Amino acid sequence: MNKYIAEFIGTFFLVLTIGCTGIGASSGVIAPLAIGAVLMVMVFAGGHVSGAHYNPAVTLGVLIRGRLKVADVVPYIVAQLVAAATAAVAVKFLRAGIDITPIAPKIGPAQLAEFLFTFALVYVVLNAATAEGTSGNSFYGLAIGMTVMTGAFAVGDISGGAFNPAVALGISILGISTWDNLWIYLLANFAAAVVAAVVFNLINPPTQTTPIATDEKSTRKYRRRQIGAPTRESPLVSCYSKAGLASARQDHVLFCPTVDLAAMGTSEFSRFDLGCGPECFFDCLTGRR
Repeated sequence: MNKYIAEFIGTFFLVLTIGCTGIGASSGVIAPLAIGAVLMVMVFAGGHVSGAHYNPAVTLGVLIRGRLKVADVVPYIVAQLVAAATAAVAVKFLRAGIDITPIAPKIGPAQLAEFLFTFALVYVVLNAATAEGTSGNSFYGLAIGMTVMTGAFAVGDISGGAFNPAVALGISILGISTWDNLWIYLLANFAAAVVAAVVFNLINPPTQTTPIATDEKSTRKYRRRQIGAPTRESPLVSCYSKAGLASARQDHVLFCPTVDLAAMGTSEFSRFDLGCGPECFFDCLTGRR
């Protein structure tokens, strides 16, 4: 039940933001930025619980990818659609009295625009949040939010920039789009999800692993993510030290990137951390850590 609640919350705030920025808000860059940002933060908030789909097309893609149980598909989609409808009702209350002019997309261009950027979205989700080679990364939410923001900027004036059947339902309830156009989004979004998942499975080996170092002593592989959801942990990197020092010192864990010291002519250490401050940097160079 927790994952369905997480899907409801994330989808609700996504559609709420789309509605509030699309009705009565200032024109320009506000809507795409706000939509991309809210999706990003909601992905980070709910990713460890449900996988943070917030999109029936993404749910379908993750199912085909093999990272979602069949029994979860209908509850996920129901939670997303109910959340979209609820958010639309909330927007109607918040923006009461504002006249809405429905968009009038041309069928061909709108379908192509929705297909292309829904494909991009599902493809990014599968690679950033489910691939073994990127398991444990801390950027998946940013990548997903930026994809939607990019699509909204690029083709928002062509199709409305839904890329999401739940969003299509929400904007239809709000009157931003007409019910007659709903099929355009449903067909393009679900077709794109299928194609993106098939392409992902074709180009990603089933048991891919990605080491972060090339020598035997400092090589470790990313931990495999639980099916369908990002891990609870952000990726951490270690300030590796000389062989023989205490393991507690060797396992000095930091939230920062690393650089190979071998390239700098220092063979005693494999890496040091850039973000851990002058003290750690000095300790790594002098052998105190």
